[in-house]
Amino acid sequence: MGTFVHRLLDYPVVLATVAVAAVGGLLEATGDGTTARWVVSVYAVGVALLQARGMVADLRAGNHGVDLLAVTAIASTVAVGEYWAALVVCLMLSGGEALEDYAAGRARRELTGLLQNAPRTAHLLGPDGEPTDVPVGDVVVGDRVLVRPFEVVPVDGVLESDDAILDESSLTGESLPVEHVRGDGLLSGAINGGDAIELRATAAAADSQYQRIIALVREAQDSRAPFVRLADRVAVPFTLFAFAVAVTAWLVSGDPVRIAEVLVVATPCPLIIAAPVAFMAGMSRSARAGIIVKSSGTLEQLARARTAAFDKTGTLTHGQPRVTHVDAEGLAPQDLLLLAAAVEQYSSHPLAEAVVERARGTGRTLPPAQDVVEVPAHGVRGTVDGRVVVVGKAGWVAQESGAAPASSDGETSIHVAVDGRLAGSLTLADELRAETAATMAALHRAGIRTTMMLTGDGEQVARRIAAEAGIDDVRAELLPQDKVAAVRSAPLRPVMMVGDGVNDAPVLAVADVGIAMGARGASAASESADVVITVDDLSRAARAVQIGRRTMRVAWQSIAMGVGLSVALMLVAATGSLPALAGAWLQEAVDLTTILWALLAVRASRAERVETARMTEDVARSRADRERAATVDDGRTAALRGA
Repeated sequence: MGTFVHRLLDYPVVLATVAVAAVGGLLEATGDGTTARWVVSVYAVGVALLQARGMVADLRAGNHGVDLLAVTAIASTVAVGEYWAALVVCLMLSGGEALEDYAAGRARRELTGLLQNAPRTAHLLGPDGEPTDVPVGDVVVGDRVLVRPFEVVPVDGVLESDDAILDESSLTGESLPVEHVRGDGLLSGAINGGDAIELRATAAAADSQYQRIIALVREAQDSRAPFVRLADRVAVPFTLFAFAVAVTAWLVSGDPVRIAEVLVVATPCPLIIAAPVAFMAGMSRSARAGIIVKSSGTLEQLARARTAAFDKTGTLTHGQPRVTHVDAEGLAPQDLLLLAAAVEQYSSHPLAEAVVERARGTGRTLPPAQDVVEVPAHGVRGTVDGRVVVVGKAGWVAQESGAAPASSDGETSIHVAVDGRLAGSLTLADELRAETAATMAALHRAGIRTTMMLTGDGEQVARRIAAEAGIDDVRAELLPQDKVAAVRSAPLRPVMMVGDGVNDAPVLAVADVGIAMGARGASAASESADVVITVDDLSRAARAVQIGRRTMRVAWQSIAMGVGLSVALMLVAATGSLPALAGAWLQEAVDLTTILWALLAVRASRAERVETARMTEDVARSRADRERAATVDDGRTAALRGA
């Protein structure tokens, strides 16, 4: 109750209007109608003067709106003695601010929720294992931190407990709990499950994922969309039309009351409130999906986008080499992979990590290796279970085995020799993301006409990736400035550009909409982008376009509904069939209806839900096909070698 009263005190004009209505009603009930008329009329004129002062300030600032209609509606109703209608208009104007705050609060719920849930303290574990509460900003890399049940993970870190179950919905939009085991990376902002856990900080609070998201949210909160300014300009012809209908009705009927009856239904809040509420709802919905839209105007550009351009490495692909094929001679493919990984686990080469990761993915334990020697730029040699294993470049392995490995046809391959004999090779590639092809298809269905790949890689690799992804236009061997030129010269606009690295910052800045894959902390790209995807999922780029289109559609529907109903009521009032007091209350209902309609932008439409389900199925099918192909490929290789 106290909170409700406190909120009412934030809107003194609403309280004053209600109080005047009570006093006026009491006076009329006691038979003193004249005093009631004076009390209500004087108050209404005072509200009109306050509104007029604000209108003049807006006009000086270059903003046009429907304030003039509101002022003249009050003046005309007072002049013709419809003072109760004037008071309803005052209630509409003063209550409109409260209604806007309520609607905006509902619309931005996800954004404000992120800010409110930001961790402020951390339980730092000392050498004795006892926790000490410190400000989250005092945590440094390497500190051990305790996270109690249902608390927010304060900083990015590595799990040191055996396991953990986290709610990561505020970061990824995933509603189901996510299970983690010792050694997994944890992101700040996730909510711990039922048991206390320990983690070792890998980033300070300011550099952690959740704080980066919060910084983006603060930047997004107070933006104003070009579409909203367009709604302001729509108000000018609407105002002229309303005055024309009012004057015409007066001249035809000879009754000045018609002016008041028309003008009280000509103050549509949709032009003032509905569009901003729809945009805030769209931004809030984006945040819930792990997509931070920095400015509400970006939603309009996303809705209108006709070209989607993508960086390749780390955006369309994983950005890390992975073993895609094992070709074994005289050994089972998994045995060859295990022997190679046994010596590669002692190497610092980036390709070695990919071999070790693939071997561990088989579920088998890597055997130790002895006498491991790494020859820079060539490979690694070691002894595994008494067998000499050599892994590396073709020329070096040929020297060790006396046999020349087969050509790799431009693919990246690591060759393996065992006990002086060529044993096979491992093919590595920067694999296409499982969701890439589904994302391209979804973008085309959402209205994107052309998809482009802008990459510094060679033509052959770029065309192979583009063919797998379903991309229309391939631009290979580009420098950063070439990417900028390609985006600037794109014929179909607006252009959205998706990238993830520091070298993508210039082209993200020059695109009509720059989208950064910010899950890996590419700060330069995130700073120059208009949209930041906080999860490592390319399909969110298509989701952003869908949300933009939904937001624009709802905003236009709200404005069209409000203006259409107001025009209909004006025409009815012009005939004298709608008394001023009834018209004022009907206009309140129109305003409330359109604002509630604008809030629909916070929810996905049925078509969007169907599209999301379709994209999810496509991604799952792509992953299954890839796993099936890898299994069949390894099995076929084993059968051939056995034969």
